[in-house]
Amino acid sequence: MAVTPREHTRTYFLGKLAVELEQRGLEVTLRSYPPALRISDPDAAMLAETIDCVPLAEGWFYRWSWGDLVGSADDPGTAADRVVRVLARRTDHT
Repeated sequence: MAVTPREHTRTYFLGKLAVELEQRGLEVTLRSYPPALRISDPDAAMLAETIDCVPLAEGWFYRWSWGDLVGSADDPGTAADRVVRVLARRTDHT
């Protein structure tokens, strides 16, 4: 299976988000094809989310598994903060 330049870009941006999420205490696994992150809270492993990265006319964006945008891939720190908030809300409801 050949990897396209687009997949390299996607993996690059997902790697930047992975670093930010790990610094915030989340467990992150990078799936290679198609590139996506599996994210979980080590204290609530049953709660997990998958984030991918997509190119749009305005640039690259992180996207939730249900299709809504998380944030710009140019700002992985802000996107990571949003992921942490969403997972924290899910943990509060368990």
